[in-house]
Amino acid sequence: MAETPTFPADLLDLQRRLHQARHDYTALCAVLPWSVEPEPGWPGTAHPHTGEVTGGRPESPGWTDEEKAEHGRLFALVQDLSTAVVVHEYWATLPKDATVVAARTQLKQHPDAQLAEAPAAAAAESVAA
Repeated sequence: MAETPTFPADLLDLQRRLHQARHDYTALCAVLPWSVEPEPGWPGTAHPHTGEVTGGRPESPGWTDEEKAEHGRLFALVQDLSTAVVVHEYWATLPKDATVVAARTQLKQHPDAQLAEAPAAAAAESVAA
């Protein structure tokens, strides 16, 4: 296995911030109603042999203005940080071959670019609260 490249501190910080923004965006999307606008629900369909009901949706109250604003803010932040990581000048110092792909993968998994708290543990704590 190839050794881990030495990434610039600012690139590691950008990747860490990207991980955090993506985590926050995913967590928000998980708790938002299924429809941005208020929509009536619909019943599921019963399977003819088992009677199991599948499909259908509960009524959606829609998103509040605050939820819409937070969704837009986090979405834009993820886009901006993704762009900043991809266009960082460090990538220009590498050969234009599979080295770049391997280095980007290593950056995503680099210990200094990870969240301080594991996202799964944070999600479990928020559900338990």
